[in-house]
Amino acid sequence: MDEELENLKRKKLQELQQQAAFQESMDVQEQQKQQFEEQKKKILMSILAPDARERLGRIKVARPEVAEAVEAQLIMLAQSDRLKNKINDEQLRMLLSQLLPKKRDIKIKRR
Repeated sequence: MDEELENLKRKKLQELQQQAAFQESMDVQEQQKQQFEEQKKKILMSILAPDARERLGRIKVARPEVAEAVEAQLIMLAQSDRLKNKINDEQLRMLLSQLLPKKRDIKIKRR
């Protein structure tokens, strides 16, 4: 009986240790993700004019996947030193028109 109790205690302790290690690794991943987001935000602040940042924020709310693609493209351009000055709203709209697929017009003909 004592041996069974010891085995159960050992097993429970092992489970708690595994759970603590898992939680710690999740905390580290969350912290790394947060640092990455902060760096991305700083880069975007330095390369986008206020009106372009505002537009990108609205796009992020409506279509997050498109905003992520645009942000990645802008960061890549900034890191490769291909941006000479800040991107304004008009330039951002041109970039968006290149990245977004053209809308298809659907016409319904009634007889």
